Formats: sequence, C-alpha cells, structure tokens
Amino acid sequence: MQAAKDLFKYRPFWAHRFGPAPVLPMSREEMDDLGWDSCDIIIVTGDAYVDHPSFGMALVGRLLEAQGFRVGIIAQPDWKSADAFRALGRPNLFFGITAGNMDSMVNRYTSDRRIRRDDAYTPNGEAGKRPDRSVIVYAQRAREAYRGVPVVIGGIEASLRRIAHYDYWSDKVRRSVLPDSKADILIFGNAERALVELSHRLAAGEPIGEITDIRGTGFMRGSLPADWNEIDSTRIDTPAPHKPAPQADPYAMTPDCARRNTAADGGTVVDLQPRRRPDRARSFIRLPSHDQVVNDDVLYAHTSRVFHLETNPGNARALAQQHGKRFVWLNPPPIPLSTAELDRIYELPYTRKPHPSYADASNPAWEMIRFSINIMRGCFGGCTFCSITEHEGRIIQSRSEDSIIHEIETIRDQVPGFTGNISDLGGPTANMYRLHCKDPKIESACRRLSCVYPDICKNMTTDHAPLIRLYRRARALPGIKRIFIASGLRYDLAVRSPEYVKELVTHHVGGYLKIAPEHTEAGPLSKMMKPGIGTYDKFKQMFDRYTREAGKKQYLIPYFISAHPGTSDEDMMNLALWLKRNDFRPDQVQAFLPTPLAIASAMYHTGRNPLKKVSRASEKMSVVSAAKQRRLHKAFLRYHDAENWPLLREALKRMGRADLIGNGKKHLVPAWQPAGTGDNAEGRRRKPRATQTARRHKPGHAARRRGQPKRR
Repeated sequence: MQAAKDLFKYRPFWAHRFGPAPVLPMSREEMDDLGWDSCDIIIVTGDAYVDHPSFGMALVGRLLEAQGFRVGIIAQPDWKSADAFRALGRPNLFFGITAGNMDSMVNRYTSDRRIRRDDAYTPNGEAGKRPDRSVIVYAQRAREAYRGVPVVIGGIEASLRRIAHYDYWSDKVRRSVLPDSKADILIFGNAERALVELSHRLAAGEPIGEITDIRGTGFMRGSLPADWNEIDSTRIDTPAPHKPAPQADPYAMTPDCARRNTAADGGTVVDLQPRRRPDRARSFIRLPSHDQVVNDDVLYAHTSRVFHLETNPGNARALAQQHGKRFVWLNPPPIPLSTAELDRIYELPYTRKPHPSYADASNPAWEMIRFSINIMRGCFGGCTFCSITEHEGRIIQSRSEDSIIHEIETIRDQVPGFTGNISDLGGPTANMYRLHCKDPKIESACRRLSCVYPDICKNMTTDHAPLIRLYRRARALPGIKRIFIASGLRYDLAVRSPEYVKELVTHHVGGYLKIAPEHTEAGPLSKMMKPGIGTYDKFKQMFDRYTREAGKKQYLIPYFISAHPGTSDEDMMNLALWLKRNDFRPDQVQAFLPTPLAIASAMYHTGRNPLKKVSRASEKMSVVSAAKQRRLHKAFLRYHDAENWPLLREALKRMGRADLIGNGKKHLVPAWQPAGTGDNAEGRRRKPRATQTARRHKPGHAARRRGQPKRR
C-alpha cells in the first residue's frame, strides 16, 4: 500500500496565529470575540454541535483548526431559506456539508417507514430539526447563500450515496448524491486525509475544478480520460452455452496468469505466460450507468458486486458511472491513518461538551457517550446489512495505549459529572483493537469482503493480548471504579482467546452483555456473512463458565434481525422455537432496514445475491418486502406477545405446522387468546360490568385464563 503524507506535516495556514478557539464559533459575535473577520471553512451539519471527538463536525473542525484554518459551525440550520447559511458570512475556502453522525433518512424513519418521535442528536431529543436527505438540501442552500463558494459534501450520508443506489424510502434507484446536490467534491469514508489536502490546496489558490487526484474523493466530469485504461464492466458475464460457468468465490484472490486459447484441433491449451497488466493507478472500472441500473435489477446486483470488490485501498481502482451526459468519478479509497495520526486527532483540544448556546438543554447522544472512548476505527466483519465497512473501511486503525490512557485521565480530571465509570472502551467492534493481516503484501492484494467469513482468515491475527493489557492498565488508574464494554462484540474472534473472554466477563460486564448472532439458520446467516449459531453456543459456554467463577450473576443478551433477504417464514419459525427453548423473550427487535450501498440492500432490491457471480441465470433469492410478511417475521421474534398470536396461528396453519399451536411447553403459541389482545384489541366494545363478572364465574373460564383448554 502506498505511503501517504502525514496529516500533521503540512505547513500551517497563516491563521494558525489565532491559536485554538475555546469552542468553534456558531455566531458572528463569537467570531468577533476571537478577532476573526471571516471563516476560512464553514461546516454545516444536521446534528447539534457537540465539541467531542465522537461527533464528526467537532473532529474534522478541530483537525482543520490544527492546520491553521478558521473554522465555523452552522448546526441544524433552518433550511427553508438561505438566510441561516449566511450566519457566519462568506467562507474564504469552502462550505463543508454533512448530514451528521447518522444518515438523515435512517435518523428520521423506522424500518417500517414511520416517522420517529425523537432525534438523539438534537437538543432535548426534539424531532424534525433536519430535512430529509439533508446533504442535498444543505448543499443547495449554501449555493444560494453565496454563489461561487465551493461546496464539499461528506459524512456517512454522502458516503453511502456516492453512486446510483437503491433508496428504501422512495422505493426506487436514485442518482448519486453528487449531481443532485450540485456539490463540487464528495469526500467518502473517513475524511481526514482528503479534507486536509483539499483545504491546503484551495488555500494555495488551486481551483477546485482542477483538484481531481485526491484519494477518497468523487466529482462530476464531462468525459472519461483518454489516457487511462478503461475496464468495461457495463455488462454482466454470461455462462458458456455448453455448460454453466462455475460460481466464483468472491473472496478468493485469483492470479491473472493463465490465458486460455483454442487449439487447432478444437481443444484447449493453457498459456502459462503471465499477461502484462495495465498500471492499476491509471486504470478505472466503468460501471453500468444510472439509467441501466434503474431498469435492470441484474445489472444493479452486478454493480454492487463490482463496487464492493474495489474497496481495499491497496488494490482498488477508480470507478466511473454515467449519469445523463456526465460521469460520476470516484478515486480509490483513502489510505488508513497511522496510530500516531489517530492519536493526535483524539488529543486535539475538545471541550467534550455541547456548545454553550444550548444552555441546559439535554443532548441524548452526548449523554450516552460522554464517558466513552473510541479506541479504534474500521471493521473487517463485512456484515452485508451494515454500512461500517463501506464507510470506515475494513482495515483496523488503532490508537496507542498511552493515548487512550491519557483520554481516560482527561475525562476523570476535566469532565463534569464523572463518577468513576467509563461507559465504553470500543469502536465499531469492541474486540478488533490492533487486529491486522499478518503480511502487509497479502493485505494490499486481498479482495475478500470479510476477513472472518466463511471462517476467520488464516492470515488474520486474533491475538487479544494488546486489548487485555489495555483493559488492565485502564482499570488500575486512580479514580477509576469500573470500565464497561458496550460496543458490539465479535464473539467468533473472542472464542479464539479464552483469556480475553475471562477478562471481559470478570471485570467489564455490567450485568448484561449484548451480542448479535442475528439468526440461527444457515440460509439467512449466509446472506448476512455471519457465523453459525454453534459459535454463539461456544461463546455462551465460556461466558457462563467465567461468570460462575467470578461469583456473579450476569446474562448474555443476543440480538436478532427479522425480514433479512434470504430469510423464509420457516427460518423465522425455527428461530422462534430456538428462542423459546432457550427462554429468550426479546423486548426490542430489529427489522431489516435497507440502507444505501449495503450488499443486503442490493439483495432486497434485486432478489439476486451479489456475494456470488451475477448472471441472468442466477437463482433468485427470497426477499421479505410485503408489509404483512415483514410483520410476521417480526412477530416470530416476539412470539411471547399475545398481540402477535393471531398472526402467528394463521401463519403456522398455512405452513402446515398447526402442531405448534397449543398450551403445552412444546407449542410456540397457545390456542387461546387473552381478552383485549390481538384481533379483539381494536374496536372491541366493552361489556357491562355485570356481564363481565358473570362471565368470570362460568365453568372453565378460570382454566382458560391459566392457559388450559376448556373442558368439553
């Protein structure tokens, strides 16, 4: 993998003489107090401004400030006019637009497309303080506010919409966010490298339209470069007519060293001379156009497969996708940050509090993470329904132990309200800290979508010793009572290190540990790229053993997902039976939500599996899209809720499993229905009290209330 310039080796911009601001300004009055006549960069965000490294606007704002730029924040502006976007005046370099820490559509709507009642990233949790598709709206208003000022979009919403994508909320394939927002540049993934380089080049007077070579950026162009090698992927591969082509392993690294030629006698010989490969740095893949993927589900699935195979910074090529008469051009992903760079980013002078203008208003998102610490970024799990890998990449970037300890001490000594408990030491995954490929050359050449599926790669280290040392050192600090681990745990990695599981269970579980097996059945698990339920069973045995040895009462809480592509009604029924056998009664359940760019979203939209080679003859997979079937799958997870019993009885009869309806332990749902629940819950007329009282004394009524059948 090529080297990248250190983030902190750039010559600071002249405004560094002002020094760091107590808090990045949100008003002209604050700018005046700092002695600023203008901002160099203005960040517009859909979240309330919290000066904490877990909030994107604060992290990139403080990083740009460290580069010598004057950075202002416009948080949750009124988007109905351009007036709010003029609050800090005209920026000298550019507007930076982000929807915030969450995609604005995921933030506002549930998986059933219902509007959420609150917004954790808004003061007092108030909903409705950001527009749908915030990046597009904010970018357009910024253009209206100051014509000619460059507009740069980024964050998870822009990152996941960088090419044509299926949009669940409108149920159609939308264009890339670039032409819709009319932005000059899109920064995808973690923005630090691209943002710092772009800012310095703009400050040096380089026109934004000429900055086309920064990794991790995308932009619109009128034509494709003639001096680059074009790899045409606008058509799918079709099987040979005489026999079906074998399904390719999407994780295998196949050498391009054998070429088949037709011999004179009609046979086939193999030429072992390697072909001369074109320069990857000057090659780009032409994806099917927006118009093609709108009208062809198979091409959409093919595009998803090609896109995800080009995500490793060590070997990814540029991508181009036609939108109308122009092209979206995406440079290869950014080079991951070094430990030293990541340390310095997290050691910038954050106040770790919401902006003072919010006064005493609560901020639910901040209150949840105010005492937590991010120790790494990235995830090599590759779960098809998750957006972390698409956004942060699959190469783990870890902070140093000293930097993490220093942040714990900062929280202990400076953050009001700290009681001695650190709520989390984690990141996208709790236990991927310092895990990496054993050989950098293999890592740079690898095209696997996951390092842990279908099994943990033999080249991946699973040594949890650095994480164990960090836990021990952290909890030994004076003034620290408890350190909890709240981030998602990758239990298939954890079972490789019994010492880690013992350390975790003995010292860092607060009564409950949440993990996500997601399902029990092989079919849906294979579409999620998750391990089999046997791995969960192994982890649970270790968890229970070390809990007993510690003399504690602790419980494992598994999370499951309903309505995922590739899941049948029978799969959900079997999961419900597993839950009942293990005496789990989930309170909250997660229904599959197709987010832009995720592989599982491509499955949902097309009914095809991009994990395998896509062709016209590819087998169609089951997709749960009808509202009633989605409700049924959710009902199986909450089999114990009487409101769901009528729906489950109907489904079990249709599936030929009426034997699961009854009042014994072997049954999934009872044959009786409590009054006021299920089909009788709505529109039911109350009977007079005397009638109700008399009914309670009828023979057999008490027995039915206890779940027993009425005597005939």
